[in-house]
Amino acid sequence: MTPSAASSGPGAPGLDIPAVSVTPGGTATTSLTVRNDSDIVEAYTLEVVGDCAPWATVEPARISLYPDTSETVTISLAPPRSPEVRAGDVPLGVRVLPAEHPESVTVPETTVHVEEFHELRTEILPRRRRGWLRGRYRLAVRNEGNTSTRISFRPEQAGEELRFGFVPAGLEPAPGESAETRLRVRTGKPVWFGKPAVWPFTVHTTDGAAEARAEAGGHPVTYVRPPLEAEFVQIPVFPKWLLALLAAILALLLAWFALVRPAVRSAARQAADEVVQPRPTPGGGKNGQSPGTGTGTGTGKEQGGTGPGVSSGGGPGGTGASGGGEQSSATIDVQTAGGQVKTGSYTVPQGKVFGVTDIVVANFQGDEGVMTISFGDRKITTIALETFRNQDYHWVTPIEIPANATVTANVTCAKPGTPATGRQAQQCHEVLNVSGELANTAR
Repeated sequence: MTPSAASSGPGAPGLDIPAVSVTPGGTATTSLTVRNDSDIVEAYTLEVVGDCAPWATVEPARISLYPDTSETVTISLAPPRSPEVRAGDVPLGVRVLPAEHPESVTVPETTVHVEEFHELRTEILPRRRRGWLRGRYRLAVRNEGNTSTRISFRPEQAGEELRFGFVPAGLEPAPGESAETRLRVRTGKPVWFGKPAVWPFTVHTTDGAAEARAEAGGHPVTYVRPPLEAEFVQIPVFPKWLLALLAAILALLLAWFALVRPAVRSAARQAADEVVQPRPTPGGGKNGQSPGTGTGTGTGKEQGGTGPGVSSGGGPGGTGASGGGEQSSATIDVQTAGGQVKTGSYTVPQGKVFGVTDIVVANFQGDEGVMTISFGDRKITTIALETFRNQDYHWVTPIEIPANATVTANVTCAKPGTPATGRQAQQCHEVLNVSGELANTAR
């Protein structure tokens, strides 16, 4: 049993099948002649074995031969265009099994040379990238050929505005494998204002093995190399809407300083002038008397009145004041432990009368308790400390305190507060400031 003759008996001689070459995606054929040298009719079953079996067939697959007759069968090869069909020499065998003498099975062999083919699938992601100066892309490459290759990249751009960098610069994927490289695109200078600048570019993928084979003058290769199109959109540092916003803010500031602010100041000044009334000044009383002279001032009655708190010549209900008064103030600082009561005071000097027009009370720790303010024997007010931090009172008509009388601040500390330091104080601490006009008493 050979390409020219065969025997079904044991130990029959045989020759190899003629070698053949095939290109993946194409077809090729070879032949095998089977001869029956026995003296009986024999049937033969033919089957392709080896690495070529998935894409090789025998026609016909079963033959019957009379004695001293032969028949030639055709072996068809159709390897797919796939990375699984590697380039190189692949063994091919055909098992010939006689039906009457199965112990005489033979397997003639040959070699099938699978040609190389090169094919790449490439992709760049994303196709469009935005940035101020640089953009990053990802290039994915899959080797769909049947042989290893060396892949490099070559960028193209119409101008010279972009600079390119590949990390890594080259790849060597095996057949059927995928690999990636990172592409960095950078511009030379930023765009400060205006519209975004669009820079299109192209990346070509170069197969080093295919080019080397072509230069060497070998067999032509099929090499798929689609270019990759992408673009970098350079956005301006200051967009249009920001410029419009800055212009609007600048216009508002100019309008404020030029129009609104002067009008607000004028209105505030006019309102203050309407609320604040001028205080009496020395020499402004009736008949040339200064305020406080003559009959004195008591509890808000007119000068010369006879109501409670009014007396003549500096009696117990009030004290007349002569001219020559000056503005003065005094501060009373009271510190007391929790659950205790303490009084701080200020005494009007001998020969003076203190016309109080303003008091300011400070509870800067936020203490809890009660504070009572008195001018001499007159109780002015009682305040719960937890209801305020700073409180002030003002009088248009001064409240006169005679010489040797006292301004007292009586504090009952229920609970010390917590100042700005965040730690609770050890004791309550209140401050009372009284201010007004200190004048000499009338003689």
